[in-house]
Amino acid sequence: MKSKASAPGKVILFGEHFVVYGVKAILCSINKRVTVTAEKTSERKISINSDIGNLILEPNKLISEINSPLKPFYYLANKAIKNQDTGIEIKIKSEIPLGAGLGSSSACCVAGAAAIFKLFEDVSKERILELAIEAERTIFENTSGADCTVCTYGGIIEYGKKQGFKKIEDEPNFQLVIANSNIEHSTESMVSGVKTFVIKNKEKFSKLLNQESKLVEDVLKLLKENNPEELGEKINQNQKYLETIGISNNQLKKMIEIGQKTSFGAKITGSGGGGCIFALTNESNVEQSLKEFKDKNFECFSAEIDFKGLNTF
Repeated sequence: MKSKASAPGKVILFGEHFVVYGVKAILCSINKRVTVTAEKTSERKISINSDIGNLILEPNKLISEINSPLKPFYYLANKAIKNQDTGIEIKIKSEIPLGAGLGSSSACCVAGAAAIFKLFEDVSKERILELAIEAERTIFENTSGADCTVCTYGGIIEYGKKQGFKKIEDEPNFQLVIANSNIEHSTESMVSGVKTFVIKNKEKFSKLLNQESKLVEDVLKLLKENNPEELGEKINQNQKYLETIGISNNQLKKMIEIGQKTSFGAKITGSGGGGCIFALTNESNVEQSLKEFKDKNFECFSAEIDFKGLNTF
């Protein structure tokens, strides 16, 4: 018996870093997916196959002893077969660039939880999300669950530390051009750098927080109007705030410049220091934006908002 599930990647549209200090963030899922296939096996082993390597282990190993990016899958499989006389084989295929801040690990955890647990029980989306967040915590201990949430439900969500998650029901039809710097970066070091900025610039950062908070509230209204020009202005403004707190660099600034020239607006998405930027486009300028990035030898692709979220089949 086989079980299959897929989940989309994600982009942080607004609010990265500021969300740590109480401002809402806005995220959307994108139509690039991770697909996970799970199958019961007669041999009581957990076998995981992926483009980034393979893992074959006996059940009941301590998670802390497993040094592999595939350990969320081991965690899920081990939990699922705990009281079952079976092994499990898992295969992972991904369209999402790894380590680029586009939610590949979250999409893996969501699709993995769905594919694995549906082998044994009829499991709800709410339960799949709980399992996915548990699994993601084996590699990112302090995850908020925001990425897993948008990968599960699709569309656009707002997230606040106090408010939690709220699905935005509007379905704007803009497109994103996503360009990858291919610069290795550490989320932990970027978060630490912002913390240092906050300590040294308390008054300045307090003002920035208020500006970002107002910007996010404005964006929530603009999403209802499906107005890419005004949204683009907000994206460019948010980028200035991110540059102020020190998460950009020369390469990212060069990419932003290209994006802002050919689209409605462009900014860093995620922790910064590397990873990706996105440019807001629609059918009128998406091809021109892609061409500009490709002409400058940047790895890029276009994406639409994925409104489906988790899919099981």
